[in-house]
Amino acid sequence: MSQDGAQWSTAISTTASSSRTAASSTSSRSVSSQFDDSRAVPWVRRNVLDKLPSPADPAWRSRERIRDDLYEFLTEPIRGRDDQIELWAWYAAYDHVALAQLWGAMPALPREIPRFTKDLRQRWDDLGRPPLPNAEGRHNALVDAKHNLARWTAMGG
Repeated sequence: MSQDGAQWSTAISTTASSSRTAASSTSSRSVSSQFDDSRAVPWVRRNVLDKLPSPADPAWRSRERIRDDLYEFLTEPIRGRDDQIELWAWYAAYDHVALAQLWGAMPALPREIPRFTKDLRQRWDDLGRPPLPNAEGRHNALVDAKHNLARWTAMGG
């Protein structure tokens, strides 16, 4: 993965698009208009790039706009409250690096954004690998985010 693009979600996940799903079922999808698709390996081309919306879709945005929209999306529910944002992802480390890259270096992350993303995959192992729901689709950030929320719910979250 490069700084050119990433996909993530809050309940989080791929290469050129970003999505997030909150427990409130609010969701949004953004696709970076600033990634270099010539750097994508064949698997990413087949399983990610080919599933992106048309370039005419309003989901295509600059990285700056994705960053600003994501910040607003994540902080709006806690604004004026004494709550903190909690991020979860399946194989979270990869997604957190992509998230942090929207602001540049990790220290540039706004204080409201956590410095780590909790890992659903690790939680699943810790719980003894209980049955999880099947995904309805793959390698679409919004579908992945909703699937991660379903996983979280199935694990008792």
